[in-house]
Amino acid sequence: MKAFFKVTDLETMVSLKAGFEPVESETISLNEALGRILAADLKADQDLPGFDRSTMDGYAVAASSTFGASEANPAYLNITGAVQMGKTPESRIGPGQAARIATGGMLPEGADSVVMVEHTDAIDEDTIEVYCSVVPGQHTVARDEDAAAGQTLLTSGTCLRPQEIGILAACGQTRVNVFCKPKVGIISSGDEIIPISSRPAPGQVRDINGHTLSALVLQSGGRPAHYGVAADSFQALESVCRKALSENDMVIISGGSSVGARDLTLDVLKKIPQSHILVHGVSIRPGKPTILARCENKAFWGLPGHVTSAMIVFLIVVRPFLEKIAGRPESKSVTVHARLSRNIASAQGRVDYVRVRLVEKQNTLWAEPVLGASGLIRTMVAADGLIAVDLNSEGLDQGAMVKVQLL
Repeated sequence: MKAFFKVTDLETMVSLKAGFEPVESETISLNEALGRILAADLKADQDLPGFDRSTMDGYAVAASSTFGASEANPAYLNITGAVQMGKTPESRIGPGQAARIATGGMLPEGADSVVMVEHTDAIDEDTIEVYCSVVPGQHTVARDEDAAAGQTLLTSGTCLRPQEIGILAACGQTRVNVFCKPKVGIISSGDEIIPISSRPAPGQVRDINGHTLSALVLQSGGRPAHYGVAADSFQALESVCRKALSENDMVIISGGSSVGARDLTLDVLKKIPQSHILVHGVSIRPGKPTILARCENKAFWGLPGHVTSAMIVFLIVVRPFLEKIAGRPESKSVTVHARLSRNIASAQGRVDYVRVRLVEKQNTLWAEPVLGASGLIRTMVAADGLIAVDLNSEGLDQGAMVKVQLL
């Protein structure tokens, strides 16, 4: 008879991610970099924007020439010409002078501010009245206001959003070094599991886990590789596990992780060279019989077979490890606060993750527990989020304010 597993607390288990290294990097076109993870710091190759420029249509001036100007007592300035877009101004601005300038134009030498065109009137072709004083730097951007040459603008591990793509473009980066997307092998196990294209006979169920886990890997920045369903035999399971480990950066198998006569995952892992069981059992519900092994430098996961358990373990435990090897900082869960609609009982010594739906009643947001066994995918479909009942708590009372991690 197999021995019962020794449970590891959640904090300790998640901390083990520090022992796994990020995947290799690759250089790709900037046009393909959206959503990828930067693999090296970016430093500004020059000052940005690189010259003092106007942020308004108007007149480039020395601010001191406008001091005290008002509608009752306008300042009169002589126009020396106009700034050509994309060119360095040839003339210098002196006291009592102004040059026409458009938004984005380079400030002439001697100018330190811009008067908006709305605050001026033309007396003739060579003279304007200014009805509003400006201060040095007003309506302008300094040559290094966006970035100074050599300044670190982005750090390794940054997820590239459109705004980061923009700053890479500003630095002239046509190609960018990013972490490869980790490839994750996904295996379903069990004689009762059949492909989703087949119609289940009595006692059989379709392979839901292979597809939900693949979607979660994609959502977390990885590349899923589905290896289908492995039969409940040592030889079949060993063969597919060895193949998946040789072709991927991480492997997830669902089913076969609990204590039972047919559970072969541990036996297979013991047969694989350079494998070491780090965890067999974690103090959460659902998902207690979770396995984490290191096979050479790769994480190998044994998740429960029940679909809800497998999904919750991925979200709470596996995703931080996947993000670690992907080179990205751990994502921050999106949470909302709501009042609990009913009492929830819990056993001390484990963190209970309860599925809830959110309902607004009389301007109050309520979290309603979604009841049902962990093998029911419907309960995840109906849920808007999860609430965690602390391991030291015996439950939560109706009306308590809870934090809901949105799904």
